[in-house]
Amino acid sequence: MPKRILKKLSADPKKLKEHKHLKVFGVLLDKPNLWHMNRRSVSGAMAVGLFCAFIPLPSQMIIAAAFAILFNVNLPLSVAMVWLSNPITMPPLFYACYLLGAWLLNTPAQEFSFELSWEWISVSLANIWQPFLLGCLIAGILSSLLGYFGMRGFWRYAMIKKWRARNR
Repeated sequence: MPKRILKKLSADPKKLKEHKHLKVFGVLLDKPNLWHMNRRSVSGAMAVGLFCAFIPLPSQMIIAAAFAILFNVNLPLSVAMVWLSNPITMPPLFYACYLLGAWLLNTPAQEFSFELSWEWISVSLANIWQPFLLGCLIAGILSSLLGYFGMRGFWRYAMIKKWRARNR
């Protein structure tokens, strides 16, 4: 069941190989495991994509593609999972990361408003970078672990259910 749903939602590998941002990877995109849907590949892609979603850089999708190639996991899914942090969800996610980092460093949280601009990065981020980056790292690690083990568990559950139905 998970494989069938994911195959319907995933893009055509030929089109993705010709994408302007993915062309930099060249022949590395010819690895067949980057396009397969199996338990290992999908759960690894969940982990890679969720970790990269918490990287506070505008090139999250390219980083996720590089990690997918490095770890030999499903490339389209790892890039798609990065969209957890989209322009709508980014401010609350990154604010929660900042609060988590401030709590872990035992520093008082400062009030600020998040803007995705160079001025905000150069002025405001200079005051909060340590708790912010620590919170992003911890949230990225925790979400990738939850995504990895959650997908492996869901995949196993679906396979057991399918086997039991077939045996009846």
